Amino acid sequence: MPKYIVTIGLEVHAQLNTKSKMFCTCAVGYGGEPNTQTCPVCLGLPGALPVLNLGAIEKTILTGLMLGCRTPEISKWDRKNYFYPDMPKNYQTTQMDLPLCLGGGVPLYDFAYPKDAQKTIANPGKIVNLTRIHLEEDVGKSTHHDKFTTLDFNRAGTPLMEIVSEPELDSAEEVVAYLNSLRQILIYGGVGDADMEKGQMRADVNISVRPEGQKELGTKIELKNINSMSAIRRAVKAETERQIDVLEGRHPTDKVLVQSTRRWDDDLGETTLMRSKEDAHDYRYFPCPDLIPVKTAPIIERMKPLRPELPHEKCARFEKDFGLTAYDANVLASEQALAAYFEQAVSAAPNAPAKKIANWIINELLGRLNEAAQTITDCTLEPASIGELVALVEAGKISNNQGKEVFGELFANGGKPADIVKAKGFEQVSDTGALEAIVDQIIAGAAEKVAEVKGGNEKALNWFTGQAMKLSGGKANPKLVTEIVRKKVLG
Repeated sequence: MPKYIVTIGLEVHAQLNTKSKMFCTCAVGYGGEPNTQTCPVCLGLPGALPVLNLGAIEKTILTGLMLGCRTPEISKWDRKNYFYPDMPKNYQTTQMDLPLCLGGGVPLYDFAYPKDAQKTIANPGKIVNLTRIHLEEDVGKSTHHDKFTTLDFNRAGTPLMEIVSEPELDSAEEVVAYLNSLRQILIYGGVGDADMEKGQMRADVNISVRPEGQKELGTKIELKNINSMSAIRRAVKAETERQIDVLEGRHPTDKVLVQSTRRWDDDLGETTLMRSKEDAHDYRYFPCPDLIPVKTAPIIERMKPLRPELPHEKCARFEKDFGLTAYDANVLASEQALAAYFEQAVSAAPNAPAKKIANWIINELLGRLNEAAQTITDCTLEPASIGELVALVEAGKISNNQGKEVFGELFANGGKPADIVKAKGFEQVSDTGALEAIVDQIIAGAAEKVAEVKGGNEKALNWFTGQAMKLSGGKANPKLVTEIVRKKVLG
């Protein structure tokens, strides 16, 4: 049986979060009443003329700066001609030969892979090169019913980046990692929300399969506009298997691979033919006569200071400056709001180890938020409260278990950690004289345990600490108790 090489390229359409559309002043928004956010320009009525949205151009160039793209000195707009019912002008204003961004790449973050694939990443640290990023207008939305189709043009004209990768992805898992990593970067830059469920980010997946040893790529098949990560993963696997079946002559209906566009049917778990694939010449591109070219240098200079610290850069800093593990740094940097929460908590408690604060946020806070079906942006617990709580635990003023009880109160009702500790009577006894009296009492009645410690069983010290906690009602400082027992028993 021959082995096959899978090659995948992606065309990601990402809406920009501008207030108005690409070529008119209609508002951009999700969920409005159908066809209420339209005007003669985005409806393509005769005589209506477009005006460029500078904010959309700025956000696209900022995206290019984040992804290491270069920008031509002059960028222009073109008309791409085709007929679809959701594009009433019968052409799309887009960019052909002088797009806003060329080159660059998307890093595949380890934690962007599906969870079940994170321990078996074939190419850790991989960067997928980009061909280009061009800016265009989105189309309307078609909703297909049993016997008719409804059209909503609210989305038509929304600024849309098309981010085109080189064919360098090798698997469905890498596709998911690419999309998750790209989404993370777009959100970090504040250029878009990239919510796939709302259609703010959509992916066309180009797949080809060829036998090992064959240099030229196989026939390219495009999967169109799949709107969830899990569906994309299933679709890529199913289409890859279909192409291999065709090449080996065992597919029940398809005998040869034809360049085409296919639709993913998630219920059936298979792809179905939509249309034969068009090439660039089929679209009859020509320069848009209504829009002048743009000089990009001044815009680039304005955007450079706005380039944010990206997730992988933030991870490296967290590891270097705070001593976090790669895992902890990646979890905290996975969301910009979560990373900011962590840094605010650290700032509020300079004497508490940052690693301990990270542990409490990852293990306790994220756990509670997950149980409540909330995200960090829903969290009402102040970052400073986490820092102060960790400082109390690390200073030995309350035990770790008491700290968890205080945390539960903070998460549910808010307040200040010190006030909750006082109200619950959790202040630990750290008076050496009082603790020595308790330890003396325990030692006097525990000759066998004393012998164990003297015999080299250090774990037996924990028994003494536990007894001291019981006698003190949980208020004894456990670290201090252990030190006193060691000194009295071992000298």
